[in-house]
Formats: sequence, structure tokens, C-alpha cells
Amino acid sequence: MSTCATLSAELSEPLAATAATAMTWLLLEQTGPWGAKALAESHLDAEIGRALDRAAADTGVRIALIRRPGRHADQHTVRRHQVVVAHTAPGSSWVRRETVEDPGELLGLDFAALGGGDHGGLGHEHTGDPLALVCTNGRRDRCCALLGRPLAAELAAAGHSEVWEVTHLGGHRFSPTMLVLPYGYAYGRLTATTAKELLATTADGRMSTEWCRGRSCWDRPGQAAELAVRRLIGEDVADALVVAGHSPAEDGLRQIRVRHTDGRAWEVEVALGVSEPPRPESCGKSPGTPARMDVRTVTAR
Repeated sequence: MSTCATLSAELSEPLAATAATAMTWLLLEQTGPWGAKALAESHLDAEIGRALDRAAADTGVRIALIRRPGRHADQHTVRRHQVVVAHTAPGSSWVRRETVEDPGELLGLDFAALGGGDHGGLGHEHTGDPLALVCTNGRRDRCCALLGRPLAAELAAAGHSEVWEVTHLGGHRFSPTMLVLPYGYAYGRLTATTAKELLATTADGRMSTEWCRGRSCWDRPGQAAELAVRRLIGEDVADALVVAGHSPAEDGLRQIRVRHTDGRAWEVEVALGVSEPPRPESCGKSPGTPARMDVRTVTAR
């Protein structure tokens, strides 16, 4: 039986505009096994996990659990947890690191401020290598474990010091998927070779439109518009483009304005479509027609 990732690739389902949306990522280290709903189904105290989920709702902050690649002892007691908080808006992205003994301390954070890009002096600045977050949670989808865990392990073995397994990035059918910080670009259908290339590209302040699902700080129409402009003009500098706004147009279309730091601007017409024929969005689910963003026109302004 084909997996959801195999079917998606065979049907040439577009990667563009499929990234999970988040202005800011809050990543909490939690060793041991993860359930499908990891914040409440892991060795993290379930009440704390649910409280964190509630605290982040509608703030622009997305929470996920992380752990180092490799075998994971089923430890119930962990003395200290690493915390990574990353804001991904162009021109104002940052990554902060902290260590906590009690994850409940995170409930004292100002989530609205974090979502808006104000870290309030949290922890210390991360200035090292880009962070690679590879989705590996087989309890959500077996493709993430079968394809994601070997990728994370190979990147770590190759000497990339900031490789983490993560509980959920959305889009299981694009496995193996990876989010790269500080810029927040998500990628899919990676190999070890392409993932290494992307980490080198990110370290140089650039991104790649190939394998790219979108920048997580934009909504899905914005992701589609930004990638369309990048492909049109051959732009790979990570912070060169900003989605400056969008408005409804006729027949359910969206008009998205994309601005370059050099002053150029474009209007991008994006339509909401569906992927045919039906296919499962995740292994074990009934076939469906996932939403897709179709770029109709790109016009210089």
C-alpha cells in the first residue's frame, strides 16, 4: 500500500504554499516518546502542555516539542529542558535560547508580545549555525518517522550541530519535511544532500525556491505570492521580499502585494484551488482534495 508521501509525489502535488503558519516558534525540548498530540501525550506534564497550547492560541506563536536525533531512552525525569524561541518576520527575525528546569515556567511568557516579535530579553541570542527541525513524529504519520528520522540522523552524523527532531510541521505527505531557522522557510521531499545544501544556503543568508513550501510567517496566499515573485526574478536573499498586504478580488481571488527591499513591488493574483484526484492528506485517512494556492498572474507595479 502506498504511503501518503509516495502518492503526493507521484501526483506531483505542488510544495509551494503548504508551510505551517507561525510568526514565532516556541520549541521545547522533551525526550522520550511523543503521541499524536504531543503537548498532551508525552513525558511533558499534560496539564502544562494543554495550558501552553491555550496560552499560544491566536497570538502568532506555534509550539512544538523537540529532541536530539537518535535513540530516545524512555525517561520520565529530565532535569533541564532546552527552549528555543524564534521570530521569523523578514528584517526582524531572531532566535533566543533558554534552559528551564520546569516547563511550567514558560506559562509566564507574554505570548502576544512574542508573536509580535518582542522577546523581552528572554534567554540569550543564538548566533551559531541555522537550526534544522525535521519532523519525525510517527504517531502523527508514519511517513514522518520512516523518512524524517533517517534524515535527521544523517544530518547530525554529518556534523550539523543544530539538528533537532520536531513533533509537527504539517504536511505529512511532503515528508521528509524540515523547517530552517532563523528565517522560517519550510521545505519538503528532501534528501540528505538537498537538506545539507539548504543549511549551507541558510547560513549564507539565502533560501532556495526548490523544495520550498513557504515562509511560515506568511499565510498560505502570501507564501504562494512570495515564492512566485522569487521565481520570476531569481531572488534568493532570504529577507529581500515582504508580503505587504492582500485584499479580496473577484471570484474568490486574492490580490497579494509583494515588496522588495530595493523598492520594486508586484501584485500577485492567487486563487484557492484543490488538488485532484483525491488522495489522503495523511496515512490512514480517507482520500480528500487538499487545498492549494494557484498563482494566476504576477504584475510589476
